Amino acid sequence: MKSQAKNEEPKRKDREFRRFETFEIRALQSDENNPKELYVEGYAVTFNEPTVLWEYEGTEYKEQVDDKAFRDADMSDVIFNYNHSGKVMARTRNKTLELKVDEKGLYIKARLDGTEEGRKLYEEIQGGYIDRMSFSFTAKESSYDRENHLRTIRKVKKLYDVSAVDIPAYDTTSISTRSYFELEREKEEAAVAAERRKKLILSTYL
Repeated sequence: MKSQAKNEEPKRKDREFRRFETFEIRALQSDENNPKELYVEGYAVTFNEPTVLWEYEGTEYKEQVDDKAFRDADMSDVIFNYNHSGKVMARTRNKTLELKVDEKGLYIKARLDGTEEGRKLYEEIQGGYIDRMSFSFTAKESSYDRENHLRTIRKVKKLYDVSAVDIPAYDTTSISTRSYFELEREKEEAAVAAERRKKLILSTYL
């Protein structure tokens, strides 16, 4: 059995991961008084922006996050890392990661000079090689608009991490949402089939 690296946590099946094109991260210019302090900032979540997560036979299935979704969320110990894996580079518990919910979304500011990996990541973000963000969470409550094929995350139960990422769209996002939307698609097809049977029965006896 292959051992797990000390600072690397496997992607949990009960968590959902999101990477969208709109989640940008950028390096902040160093303070002249504290040139060794390296900060990055960005939005790990943007509110009320429907994004296509899955497409099936020409139908686009979308998701958005409600602007009240983080009101009661557990954000007591959130970490910042790269691609949701590897060494922790900042975290709320030691105050190197700041999280703030505003009208736009979930804003993050992370100090990365505390680790060698963090300093390297800062240089890559500063150079434009890494410019997107992602987050992992568990949902407490969501709703689904069947007509528009739109899922809305109403309440986040727990936020686990916010990450700088290299590719905005990836398999984990597809896997975590596909099962949800496949179930909704099956319900839609069942409802359509039931309506057809109802019309057929009515036409037979009229």
